[in-house]
Amino acid sequence: MKILVRGTNWIGDAVMSVPALKDLRRIFPDAEITLHTRTWAEGIFADAPFIDELVTFDKGKWAAKDVYSNSQFLKGDGYDLAVVLPNSFESALTSFLSSIPRRFGYNKDLRGLLLTDPIAVPEWKNRRHEVFYYLNLVSEVEKQVLGRDAVSSTVPDTSLSIPDHQKAEAREFLRSSGVDPDLPIVAMGVGSTNSLAKRWPVDRFINLISTIVSDHNAQVVLLGGSGDAKVAHEVTQVTQGIGSGIVDLTGKTTLSEAMAILSVADVMVSNDMGLAHIAPAVGTSTIVLFGPTNPTTTRPCGDKVTVLQRDVKCEYCDRRDDSDRHRCVKWPSVEEVLASVNVELNNLIVISDLAAIG
Repeated sequence: MKILVRGTNWIGDAVMSVPALKDLRRIFPDAEITLHTRTWAEGIFADAPFIDELVTFDKGKWAAKDVYSNSQFLKGDGYDLAVVLPNSFESALTSFLSSIPRRFGYNKDLRGLLLTDPIAVPEWKNRRHEVFYYLNLVSEVEKQVLGRDAVSSTVPDTSLSIPDHQKAEAREFLRSSGVDPDLPIVAMGVGSTNSLAKRWPVDRFINLISTIVSDHNAQVVLLGGSGDAKVAHEVTQVTQGIGSGIVDLTGKTTLSEAMAILSVADVMVSNDMGLAHIAPAVGTSTIVLFGPTNPTTTRPCGDKVTVLQRDVKCEYCDRRDDSDRHRCVKWPSVEEVLASVNVELNNLIVISDLAAIG
């Protein structure tokens, strides 16, 4: 069997879809599974053992042109089944025009006629984490194609492995950028490309960085995409005076390089952004700062995640601007964030001491 999976559109969603992709491989161990996704996702899935092939594309200016070119490219590959993870009309139309005999996806936005197996959106959609939304779709595939149900009892696993040689390359990259890999490394994501409202105030990041560098002799590495470079520059303009402990790599790495850097960092402090999902997936303790959005459904997964958010009196929302009504009173204080960072860095000292004794 040849299975085509249409991948998600954001880094965080891509990580949250990992458990579904792993379970798809588990229930179809002999299938040839292809992931059709944006080019940037190659950094996440290039060496993933749960897929066989990556087919990537860049989003163009005209959606209709994207649909036509993608569907014509896929049409001749003889896929038997498609699993459409995004909710977009365009992704369902692409699978339809690719002439794939069975097409599974959620029945949203008038997509029902384009799918052979339209799946009803579960009533718990806004109450459970997004990983279960993707897993539920794979569960329906298992039920309707194989006549059984093992996926629904899955414990989600978003972990991603980074090969040792990539970790070594990351340490060398950091060293060449002015970072001492032998000192504690705190990665920070001060931006959030898809929503300004998700950004912890810059002055708080500045105060946090100053304290971490002085109290722990730590190295702070700023990471993010090119869209985060402006806010990162605002931070470094002020913090560069406190010593050599701050290095801004925002917009200067590929996603694959950022993943490897996060895998050798000791802790990540981040806004609600894509790299906040990557860090715990590669095994790094992560502190995520939430503002107006609901962490119940979109928080990074794993036992290495600490979510900090003040109680909000208004409803959670998807506001993308940075209007005053979504500022300070809802954000964690510098002291609260610093307390969580101190716990993680102090744990490193204890582990290091135990290793020395051993």
